[in-house]
Amino acid sequence: MGPMPNVTRADVAQAVRNPLAFIAERWTPSPRTVQRAALIAVVMAVVIVVTGGAVRLTGSGLGCPTWPKCTDQSLTPTGEMNFHSAVEFGNRMLTYVLCAAVGWAIIAARAASPWRRSVTRLGWIQFWIVMGNAVLGGIVVLVGLNPYTVAAHFLLSTALLTVAMTTWQRTREGDGEPRPLVGKAVVQLTWLLVVAAGALVAVGTVVTGAGRHAGDSSDVERIPLNWTMISQLHADLAWVVVALTVALWFVLKAVDAPVGPRNRARDLFLVLMSQGIIGYIQYFTKTPEALVALHMLGSCLVWIAVVRVLLSLRERPEVAASVPAQSDPALTRA
Repeated sequence: MGPMPNVTRADVAQAVRNPLAFIAERWTPSPRTVQRAALIAVVMAVVIVVTGGAVRLTGSGLGCPTWPKCTDQSLTPTGEMNFHSAVEFGNRMLTYVLCAAVGWAIIAARAASPWRRSVTRLGWIQFWIVMGNAVLGGIVVLVGLNPYTVAAHFLLSTALLTVAMTTWQRTREGDGEPRPLVGKAVVQLTWLLVVAAGALVAVGTVVTGAGRHAGDSSDVERIPLNWTMISQLHADLAWVVVALTVALWFVLKAVDAPVGPRNRARDLFLVLMSQGIIGYIQYFTKTPEALVALHMLGSCLVWIAVVRVLLSLRERPEVAASVPAQSDPALTRA
């Protein structure tokens, strides 16, 4: 091993005062490292949703009956507690892993050269969404898995996934002004698709709140709606999203749009078809836990595909670095 660098009091003071700037002065990640850090944050945003679903599907929502501690006397599950406590506490611990992933993305973006302030800001937005959702998750436990708070918890996770995907996309493009790749009418159609997909996700949380798998074996409050009726509305919205996706693909083809937007619309259609098959099977088989878990994963993948379609409609070129004009030696001598 080589000699350790000397760390002065000034270095320590700088690290305490502004740790990100301190790291940036001593480490410059490659663009690929920054992209991978942003992608890891996306993956963890999906993982936390799926594991949160596992908590509900195993009836472990109140395995740790209080928050932020697991019990009134212990921060962690005690020896007398059961499988449900381990599942619930394990999901809480994954929040720290998610925070680490988002923190790594922030550090990588801040240390990159040149520093891209917009990417760093997106990383911080992710961090505060995670913090807010952690508090909301605690409220979910404290109010006994109230279905409205559970729905809000999932929707905030979807917001996190949106920002994480946007961050990842920004690491793969420049900081120039966005240039549209399609016309205004196509953009409007895409936004209609996004709104419909958002409504689909929101109604999906109502289906969950009104149906089985309340999250615990105790008498948990449910949304007082007819589950069959709200499930039918959810299916109808799914077909609306499919129709808009097909229409968008044909429009992109008709206007000879670049291959990127066409491929993203195709990908969304394929994900929607897979999600629809899972959804109908789980409906007719009385929502078995394994299929519900797959459907939750599919919900994340659908939303990721929707966000990718929207982001594919424009491009951001690299910003050319300005080079100071060289003085003319002849003029200088004059």
